Parts: sequence; C-alpha cells; structure tokens
Amino acid sequence: MLETTIAGIGPLDESAMAAAGQLQGRLTKPAGSLGALEELSVRLAGLAGMCPPPLPDRAAVAIFAGDHGVHAQRVTPWPQEVTAQMVGNFLAGGAVVNAFARQAGASVTVVDVGVASPLPVPDDPADLADPAVVGGPAGAGGATAGSVGPDVPRLVDATVRRGTRDMTVTAALTRDEARSAVEVGIRIAGELVDAGAGILLTGDMGIANTTPAAALIAAFTGVDAADATGRGTGVDDPTYQHKIEVVRAALRRHTPDPEDPLGVLAAVGGLEHAALSGLVLGAAARRVPVLLDGVIAVSAALAAAAFAPDSVGAMVAGHRSAEPGATVALRRLGLTPLIDLGLRLGEGTGALLALPVVTGAVRVLHEVATFDSAGVAEK
Repeated sequence: MLETTIAGIGPLDESAMAAAGQLQGRLTKPAGSLGALEELSVRLAGLAGMCPPPLPDRAAVAIFAGDHGVHAQRVTPWPQEVTAQMVGNFLAGGAVVNAFARQAGASVTVVDVGVASPLPVPDDPADLADPAVVGGPAGAGGATAGSVGPDVPRLVDATVRRGTRDMTVTAALTRDEARSAVEVGIRIAGELVDAGAGILLTGDMGIANTTPAAALIAAFTGVDAADATGRGTGVDDPTYQHKIEVVRAALRRHTPDPEDPLGVLAAVGGLEHAALSGLVLGAAARRVPVLLDGVIAVSAALAAAAFAPDSVGAMVAGHRSAEPGATVALRRLGLTPLIDLGLRLGEGTGALLALPVVTGAVRVLHEVATFDSAGVAEK
C-alpha cells in the first residue's frame, strides 16, 4: 500500500495554476491584494487540476492517538493514562477540538493506533453498537472511518501496538510496525475522502509526543535538539533541559538517516506521527488538501515529504505552533502558516481555526466577479 500510494503522488498541475493566477488578475480587486490567499488558491487549483478548485467542503478531522515509551524518561509531568482519558473526552464531545469542529461543521474521527491504557467504556454498553464506534484490527478491513458528518465523533480501532518502546533504549518501533502505522493513515485518508471529505485536517493525542516530534524534526532537518525541542505541555526549566538531552540521546543512539523516512519513524517516531505521515500521503495521492495542525503534524509532514516530495503540494500549514520545532519544520517544507496565535494544544485545534481561511481563498475564485462581468473599469 505504501509504495503504490507514493507512486500515485504527482506534481501540481501547472496549467490549472496558470489559469488560477490569470483569474486572480481579472477579479474586482487590486492584483495581489489578498496576499497569501491568492498563492494558496493557485496552489489548490494545481492540486485539483482545475480552476477554480473544488470548495473544501465536508472537512474531516482525523485524530491519531498513541502512547510513547520515552514517557519513562520523565519528559512530562502528565501521566500516560491521560491519553486514553482524552480519547474518551473526544468521543464524548467535550474537548476543545470538538468545540471547534462543531463550529466549523467538521467531522471528528479518532483513530486508536497505539494507546497503551484501556479506553474508557461508554456509560451505556449499547453505545458500543452505535455506528459511531467502529472496531476492527489494523489491516483486517473491519475498521472504517464511517460517514462524514459533524455530529458524532467516531472511533476507529487500528492498533499497531500498545505504545512505542523507549527510543533512548532501543528503536521505538520495528520497520514493520512503522509501515503498518503509516498504512493506517493512508487507509483512513482514503476512507474519509470516499465518504465525501473535501479536505482532511490532522489531529493528534499522545502524552509525551512532542519528544519524538522534536527527534523527528532534528533528524529530518539536521538542526540541534535544542532548536527542535519545546516545552510541550509547559514543563519547567529542569524538565525542559532534560527533555533536550533525551532527544539528543535518542539521536546519538540511532543516527537516523533522513533519506530513509521509514527508518527514521521506526527509530524515534511515534505511532501517531507515522499514521499522520500516511494521512498526508493518502490525501496527496487523492489530490485532496490536508490542513496541518501543530508540531506533531509538521514533524509527520517531514516524513511524508521524505517519502514523496510532491506530497508537499497537498499540505496547507494551518498555524504556527508555539513549539520551536514547528517553525523549523515549516521552513524546511517551504510552508507559511495561515494563522499565528501562540497555540500549542494539538488535537487539530489550530487546523480547525484556519479552515475558514482556506475556504475563503477558494471561494474567491468561485464567487468574485471579474472586471469585465461586473462592468468595473480597470486602472
């Protein structure tokens, strides 16, 4: 699945981009007056291969959840059980991502790709039979993202393993496990697009997951661990310095090769990072935009770009995370974030806030009159 998906990812359509650029120049506004939105609309036309590109309707957030063996190194004060508890909160509709998704009319699909603790059992056991709760082992064909809709969060059981190993002691994942997680993301992307999603949004949940994100960013960009590592949930100074050393120790142990993205994900990645890279690849292969959230998403996007450089054409940077590694990763990807609000929550929250900006960029090409059609004189 991974190789065929990569083979299906191609460059942006130059003729569609040229048509979009020309249309932008004929609309009733000064040329360039919409700034980055004009470039975004042109790029989305190139992704779709048509001008104007489809409106990014029926947005779908995919939240990949997993736990991390490096948690044992005390890189965060939060207990690992919080990952499973937050998955329960997502499914109950009580998290920030749920509030923002309701505002945006986006569906929420939660994918358990490697949560270590048992997930909360619904108060009413009959809820387990609801179509919003979807089971099935990864790769068995039983897990499905279900229909796209904003009302009921959905759970997909796609567990590869119950959390990663401690990357400072051994590889976090085997290559086969990393591949399986990437292919979970590819499969979820396909299912969501088949269900009608016109844009995919990345989400994540995993206590300690900013530590492997920093390691991935350092591995793919070559920056020092200190430049890629942030405070995550807001750790104090001693824990922050320790976290940097943990990232350095993992990189020294494995010396991951950025030309081998599967190997990098296996050595220092997380299950949700690998799955998110697959989501990006799957979206790119289907010529559907994927709106990236914060540092976890952009660290995964680096892996996707290493697998398939043309996949960057499908990526839209939703926001600039307060985590320093996010800026490093965005610079390497050549992406400019749409908003910068100092967010560092994850879950998909920043991507959801940026969604109306993406929709507006495309709507301009659909609805704004040209000088000729409106009878407005040009300069």
